[in-house]
Amino acid sequence: MTRFAAPISEAIWDMKYRLKQADGSAVDETVEDTWRRIARATAAVEKDPSVWEGRFYAALEDFRFLPAGRIIAGAGTGRSVTLFNCFVMGTIDDSMAGIFGALKEAALTMQQGGGIGYDFSTIRPKGAAVAGVAADASGPLSFMDVWDAMCRTIMSAGSRRGAMMAVMRCDHPDIEDFISAKQDPARLRMFNMSVLVTDPFMESVKADGSWDLTFRGKVFRTVQARDLWNRIMRATYDYAEPGVIFIDRINKMNNLSYAETIAATNPCGEQPLPPYGACLLGSVNLARLVESPFEEDAALDLDALDDLVATAVRMMDNVVDASRFPLPEQAAEAAAKRRIGLGVTGLADALLMLGLRYGSPEAAEQTEAWLHRIARAAYLTSVELAKEKGPFPLFEAKPFLSSGAMQAMDDDVRDAIAQHGIRNALLTSIAPTGTISLLAGNVSSGIEPVFAYAYTRKVLQPDGSRTEEEVVDYAVNMWRDKFGDKELPDYFVNAQTLAPEDHVRMQAAAQKWVDSSISKTINVPADISFEAFKNVYMLAWDEGCKGCTTYRPNAVTGSVLSVAEEKKDNAPEVTAVRDHEPAMPHGDVIYMSEPLDRPQALEGQTYKLKWPDSEHALYITINDIVLSGHRRPFEVFINSKNMEHFAWTVALTRMISAVFRRGGDVSFVVEELKAVFDPRGGAWMNGKYVPSILAAIGGVIERHMIAIGFLEGEGMGLKSDPQAEVVNLGHKPGPACPNCGQYEMRMAEGCLTCGNCGFSKCG
Repeated sequence: MTRFAAPISEAIWDMKYRLKQADGSAVDETVEDTWRRIARATAAVEKDPSVWEGRFYAALEDFRFLPAGRIIAGAGTGRSVTLFNCFVMGTIDDSMAGIFGALKEAALTMQQGGGIGYDFSTIRPKGAAVAGVAADASGPLSFMDVWDAMCRTIMSAGSRRGAMMAVMRCDHPDIEDFISAKQDPARLRMFNMSVLVTDPFMESVKADGSWDLTFRGKVFRTVQARDLWNRIMRATYDYAEPGVIFIDRINKMNNLSYAETIAATNPCGEQPLPPYGACLLGSVNLARLVESPFEEDAALDLDALDDLVATAVRMMDNVVDASRFPLPEQAAEAAAKRRIGLGVTGLADALLMLGLRYGSPEAAEQTEAWLHRIARAAYLTSVELAKEKGPFPLFEAKPFLSSGAMQAMDDDVRDAIAQHGIRNALLTSIAPTGTISLLAGNVSSGIEPVFAYAYTRKVLQPDGSRTEEEVVDYAVNMWRDKFGDKELPDYFVNAQTLAPEDHVRMQAAAQKWVDSSISKTINVPADISFEAFKNVYMLAWDEGCKGCTTYRPNAVTGSVLSVAEEKKDNAPEVTAVRDHEPAMPHGDVIYMSEPLDRPQALEGQTYKLKWPDSEHALYITINDIVLSGHRRPFEVFINSKNMEHFAWTVALTRMISAVFRRGGDVSFVVEELKAVFDPRGGAWMNGKYVPSILAAIGGVIERHMIAIGFLEGEGMGLKSDPQAEVVNLGHKPGPACPNCGQYEMRMAEGCLTCGNCGFSKCG
């Protein structure tokens, strides 16, 4: 039986991918059962399923080939879920019926587990006339708010909220509002956002020319192209969005340019797709294919790579037939073109095993060679499948081979396609692999650098207790097994130490042999200057990338994880950190994802509150816990002889105490209580108007927080106070994981991924 490399790997398998009955009892007893289930389901469409089941199982074994999470969780279960990760929805018709019809399609797709992308450029701009109703249009961003609310409501595939991508053309009249929309920390949080950048726009930026903002041929106004470009860069620097998608380049390089026009991508950007386009994903684990790691003769087993790619392509092609689809249009689109997206994971670890520094010219050259080998093997396999099963229905040899991407392909591959056709219109893509990389022993994700070589997390034990476990990068673990405490070589770099140019160099090297696109995030430190940052998207354009996204810790989105050096073995330990400026609505506080245990005795204070309309006073007891020498509120008790208040005071006691015991910045409790207004009217207390008895309780809690030093002063718990700060207890949190609550979300491949539980927003 396979032993998982780390407790987090087994926990992720059990939580996300292990097949269970409705009552929670396990169907997959071991991970081998999971592999067997996937192999059997994907082999079922073959003429001889038993032969291919064995081959598919061998590819899955030892996490050598990693199908995307939808396939691992859904294949062979009989459940009505899609095995496809990526969807771009139909073109939105600029009418109320068209817009809300598209919203319905989006909800149905997300309900079955698909992430979706939409081009909102087809909706008329704000203020444009609406014929027949004597009104002005509210604009695409108002409808994006509706999509955002829908996404927050729908639980995608019953277990996770969906992910969405919104794109808008660089010449749409509302593009400036689109660029700045996410400066509001409460708006459009379910969307990733990117600008569709055209070749003429880039030429105008370089020439410092003017740029018309148009809709349906009408020029609404003219701006300077470079000013608009600088708006994009400043927004990206300040709050990490929007990204850019070089849409003309995508269409020129598309194998199917003769049969479709692309105007949007899936949520993480690795799949530019036409209306109703869908793509399934999978990754070859390069870290498992390196022979003699860290030795002078270390090398990737290229023959094993060829065999693994061939098996993976066949398995993924079968998924096209085995999957269900939320909409019939999606099923028809997938059947007509048979798109698949085979990529890699563990690239950074594989480079480390060969002694190559991620981001160096040598690493980029090696990456290009490996991706070329994968593309060649994938295309030749698809040709063989075409001989056996027929090419994809829309295949036309001459226009297919004339596309930009095919110009670079090897002559013998082109000749084979011309003679026999090809089974799959597009074959390669590099997708986010955060969760499945953790499943495979914490190999580096996709083509990203190693984010951190080691960090700690809490693991729930069978007896209910929790232990701290070190989670170590796969290559670092291998180094330790081989060399013990020997110091890591200087080529062991991570995301904290790389310049933006290093990231772009690696993305561009991989893109040369990826016919779709790549999900990658250029992580930069919070203290990088705008001058050092502002050219990163232009560099991506110049180097031939199809798009680019960045992530800089900032006051709107918070921080991803950063690292503190551990002197013993030079391996960084991850701590959740945050900028000096508030990344969340409040200042720096310690965050704990699990409820604190209650000590036998606590110190506290009891306050008497006399409300004018009540005969009996309320007595509010607030007990504190001391952490790292600092006091913080731990629990609340509210008592009164007035039985009228009994039910809600008990409920309030339990809810506030539960919040306090979770830790973190709990000053929002004060804010929420003080904002409650009683429709019967409030009361004057100590010269101030208090709008309700609940607001009065909030005031008591606020005064207590000030007294113990948790808040600096009255009003410092309000979200509207930009100077709000609370005592710094040594840790600075970034965004909280919506799945486990721990503040260990990291940005990778355009996806926020939790280092604690493996939750991924997009993958």
